[in-house]
Amino acid sequence: MSEPVVTRIAPSPTGFMHIGTARTALFNWLFARGRGGKFLLRIEDTDRARSTPEATEAILDGMRWLGLDWDGDVVSQFERADRHAEVARAMLAQGTAYKCFSTQEEIQAFREAAKAEGRSTLFLSPWRDVPETEHPDAPYVIRLKAPRTGETVIEDKVQGTVTFRNDQLDDMVLLRSDGTPTYMLAVVVDDHDMDVTHVIRGDDHLSNAARQVQIIHAMGWPVPVYAHIPLIHGPDGKKLSKRHGALGVSEYAAMGYPAAAMRNYLARLGWSHGDDELFTDAQALEWFDLSGIGRSPARLDLKKLDHVSGWHIAQMEDDALLAATGDYLARTGQPALSQAQKDGLLTAMYCLKDRARTLPDLLEKGQFVLSSRPIRPDEKSAAALTDVSRGILSELTAQLQNASWTRDALEGTLTSAAEAHGLKFGQLASPLRAALAGRAATPSVYDMMLVLGRDESLARIDDASRP
Repeated sequence: MSEPVVTRIAPSPTGFMHIGTARTALFNWLFARGRGGKFLLRIEDTDRARSTPEATEAILDGMRWLGLDWDGDVVSQFERADRHAEVARAMLAQGTAYKCFSTQEEIQAFREAAKAEGRSTLFLSPWRDVPETEHPDAPYVIRLKAPRTGETVIEDKVQGTVTFRNDQLDDMVLLRSDGTPTYMLAVVVDDHDMDVTHVIRGDDHLSNAARQVQIIHAMGWPVPVYAHIPLIHGPDGKKLSKRHGALGVSEYAAMGYPAAAMRNYLARLGWSHGDDELFTDAQALEWFDLSGIGRSPARLDLKKLDHVSGWHIAQMEDDALLAATGDYLARTGQPALSQAQKDGLLTAMYCLKDRARTLPDLLEKGQFVLSSRPIRPDEKSAAALTDVSRGILSELTAQLQNASWTRDALEGTLTSAAEAHGLKFGQLASPLRAALAGRAATPSVYDMMLVLGRDESLARIDDASRP
């Protein structure tokens, strides 16, 4: 029986949760959850100067919004510093690490001399093989006694076989002179202690893998399965930056994309399952595999995101969509919907969600049911309310008084009214949209009248018929 899959996401709390971090978290979540395994969250907060509680909370909030639940408690890397130091000292005791007393000035002098002589500036510590009896009483760092010959090989599930020459890798520092562990050591120890079986992360960490594997070999620990995924680029093919638009997960939440749509879209950024572009969480969990990850950087495409978002909004259950809308309003500091507005929006969902691309788009299309009298037309729709159209609306109010309030009956009444004045229906629909919604872009006038009901519809039309 194979061991259970354990993956992790390990962001640094130095700012917002980056869209690339979110994609990496999603890949790890899909891989673990799809196999009945565990998905863990570790905060790599060893950089005390830059790590903040606010940034940690932003990561947790981003994970919650995306719906990426994790197993167990959140692990703080900083709080495990004693354990990291313990491993460094164990390596020292077993001879796979050594004390280095070289000062920063000596290291710099070595590199300058090597550069001047045209040889490698890779620092070769003179303390590597000096016995303990000859050590001075001075500050020291603990360095890995890395192999000087041969190769370190990474069998990567995305990048294939990646080989590093050992003579190009230095004896990296494991424990600083003040007793604090380095990032490289901490990552390896944490992954081992958390029983991580698969390390799925950005390919900017690929070179780190060579150094980390050397620590793993030195400790005699099992090597996890590596999968280094290409980074996300902008539409121009360049590394993603602020000039390409939103970079943080919170920004996409504030733009009103449903979390399910973001999961779908992010999954397709670098991974594919045939030609499938639109899929549910259940399908993603069933289909996701490391073999589907490509080697080329994915490109952010907000038009495609809009398309994916529209599909998910159309697929969502009305109650879930209403809840997502409420979350969006809260996140953006907008007033919550009243119970009457919630009820109205739920009634109107059938004629709103098929054409909405985002939650703000849904709310904009649903303004007719969220607004109360008197309806104040915007500039574009107000232009349709002329003296002539107001007269027609006045006549229409009387005709609709006794009309049966069904789509067929309303269509017959409105079509007859337009023909009586020699108008195409669209010419009558414009002032009706202004009367019912105060906007030019709305659901059909029939849908709005059915949702609003007879009394409210007639009252709005009557209001608009008066100068």
